[in-house]
Amino acid sequence: MCLIAFSIGASPRWPLVIAANRDEFLNRPTLPLTSWQTGSGRKIISGRDLRAGGTWLGTTPGGRVAFLTNVREAEPVTAPRSRGELVTRWLEADGDAANFIASLDKKSGAYGGFNLVLGDLQQNAWTWVTNKPVSSRTGWHAQTLASGVYGLSNAALDTPWPKTVQLKRVLAAALAAHANAPDSDALQAQLWTALASRQRSPCEQVSLTGAAVAMEEALSSVFVDVPEHAYGTRSSTVLVATNACIQVEERTFLREEMQGDVCTFTSS
Repeated sequence: MCLIAFSIGASPRWPLVIAANRDEFLNRPTLPLTSWQTGSGRKIISGRDLRAGGTWLGTTPGGRVAFLTNVREAEPVTAPRSRGELVTRWLEADGDAANFIASLDKKSGAYGGFNLVLGDLQQNAWTWVTNKPVSSRTGWHAQTLASGVYGLSNAALDTPWPKTVQLKRVLAAALAAHANAPDSDALQAQLWTALASRQRSPCEQVSLTGAAVAMEEALSSVFVDVPEHAYGTRSSTVLVATNACIQVEERTFLREEMQGDVCTFTSS
């Protein structure tokens, strides 16, 4: 389970801003944010999942970006392919989203339910892809994204879960409040505060997706902490892109002390 608010083309100063929390089981082996090279020699800035491979959010120095959430289901099935590979495959590729999507394995059950955002800062091109039904459509769905502020959790893009709406609102307000700031420090500080919120939704507003009600309530906060299930927010990420560089900071949380290890990379 994850939560992401992102703005694309919504600010002349910052063409891309991402605020994201990655929720996962605490024992899942993971490498923190770093700069690394793929087998083909492509440089990627991301964390990495050591169990299934791939990543949940990453960028290249040239401004190719992708991020992923799963779709919450009452009875999730184990699929043969890792959703995380979709992010790294996009970051390694050179073509546009249409060609990339056409190359993917679309057999039913190949991947667990996912939302995937594919972006290219240089081309100002953004696409949301999901393998779950959208409205009356069945099968895979791809949608070009216009400039704006979006929210993504474990349902379709901009599904108004309270925590998704909350993080989107903070991002939009931060962009407006700090439009004339000398740097992005205040913008980032506001996003970090929002990502740390443990305020759960009132019972009547909790999104019911088939899990136990107590678990639905535990997952309703922006920052998730469910120690009885050894599950919660493993890392938070803020990415701010200007016309000159991309800055990515990740805070990885250690449950024993609830402190964060901080990794920052700036690509220009």
